[in-house]
Amino acid sequence: MGLMGSLYIGVSGLQTGQNALNTTAHNMSNIDTTGYTRQQVQQGTRSYNILSKTASANAYQETGLGVNYSRVKQIRDYFLDKTYRQENGRSAFYDTSVSAIEEVEDLLQELQGETFSEGIQNLWKAVQELSKDPSNSVNQGVFVQRCNEFITRGKAVYEGLAEYQDNLNSNLKKEVDTINEYGKRIVELNQAILKIEAGGREHANDLRDQRNQLLDELSGKGNISYYEDVDGNVLVKFEGNDFVKEDSINEIALLADEVTGFYTPYWKNLADTTKNPIDISSAKVYDMQQTISTDTNTDIGSLKSMLFARGDHRATYEDLKDADHYEKNISQSILMNVQAELDQLVNKVVTGINEIFKNAADKAGSYPDSTYMRDGNGNPYQIFNLVANETDQNGDPYFTINNIIINGEIKQSPSLLGFIRPDQKVDQDTADALKTLFTEAVHTLNPKVHTKTNLANYYNNLVSQVENTGSVLKGISENQQKTVNETYAARDQVHGVSSDEELSNMIMFQNAYNAASRYINVISEMLDHVISTLGR
Repeated sequence: MGLMGSLYIGVSGLQTGQNALNTTAHNMSNIDTTGYTRQQVQQGTRSYNILSKTASANAYQETGLGVNYSRVKQIRDYFLDKTYRQENGRSAFYDTSVSAIEEVEDLLQELQGETFSEGIQNLWKAVQELSKDPSNSVNQGVFVQRCNEFITRGKAVYEGLAEYQDNLNSNLKKEVDTINEYGKRIVELNQAILKIEAGGREHANDLRDQRNQLLDELSGKGNISYYEDVDGNVLVKFEGNDFVKEDSINEIALLADEVTGFYTPYWKNLADTTKNPIDISSAKVYDMQQTISTDTNTDIGSLKSMLFARGDHRATYEDLKDADHYEKNISQSILMNVQAELDQLVNKVVTGINEIFKNAADKAGSYPDSTYMRDGNGNPYQIFNLVANETDQNGDPYFTINNIIINGEIKQSPSLLGFIRPDQKVDQDTADALKTLFTEAVHTLNPKVHTKTNLANYYNNLVSQVENTGSVLKGISENQQKTVNETYAARDQVHGVSSDEELSNMIMFQNAYNAASRYINVISEMLDHVISTLGR
């Protein structure tokens, strides 16, 4: 090759060195940018000029045309990305569960300085004092007062749980809106990347970084899978359904329950909108009866965790009657589980006390014209009345926590109870029956618990159960966070920017640039010498 052609070889070295320095500088300037992926220059040789073929061997005499700046590629590990996103989703699931259980613990342990545990213990103490001297009007008054306190504090705790359900419901809507926004932004980036890379000469690496960061964020919301097609579009599935397509998304919509206002996420494109209300039976994002398990990867995503923690209704004691119903619909919901168990405690105390006073009135009925434990209409006194005259699934009065009120007549005049039978004897049997109600260990928290407890210790067992569940969840969450951190660190070693490495590269590329510059100077001096010599 002639000297003039050799200048182009030098120029290719200068251009490649300059581009490599620019890439290194770009890496250094983004060393603290979240989601940035280290970029690396790929170099290659330009095509060779064939001068001649030798006669003695099957070979060519060739001359090179310099270095070629092939492309700038991102340094990522697909498998580490996939692992990190799965573990990040699992970590988000348990973080949300821990937040929910901590909120429940706060509600159970303390409520404006007055714990419900204190309320149940005060009622139990009042029953004990009453059993010592049933005819004492002071003991009767304290007993009725403690009954009222028991219901008031129980309602406050239950309302706190219901309010937190509503908060989770609001957050669930925000979560779905965020997921849809992520999907729309990924579509926008797909189209922008396609425009830039359509010519095949340029790679939209910074836009790809933004897209990868969105995939990281989306992985915390739910279980995702994805792949990149031949055009550079990333197609995403969310919870097994198509979410992000080439130029659009299948949005997640929300259907609010008419009674509770609870949202149910569903796929907008799969719902039957011809019906009123719309039919989402085959379009729901989640199956609420599926078992949460790491083995089946069903414990991934904050959206699912939020949905399961909230549940789909306000749970009551009725949800604990059927073991199969409890297992499928209640057991995996933190809030619904506690609501049902708390309501069961209140129901058993209320119905138990009412039944004891009814039995007392019925026993006294053997005396002619007996009014013992009866009101002016001849009906047995009931300490607790219904707010609304409803029945449960068994046809019994529906004494759920929000449908109970203290008998106003008894509340005003506790001495009406009297505890003096028609034969003028103190009704010690009724007082002892009240005591037995609280000490008889015949109750279980839920169908999955086989250990019997009494009503005096029921609430403490409920709190202990929540604390144990919280301890397990916190342990899982902490271990999961360690896994996420380790995976992130391993991934960061691959695509993270190292200042020491980049400075070394900068020195290398600077020396390569200087070498190309020196090469051009040598060729220039040679040309000058040839021209000067020939010109004489």
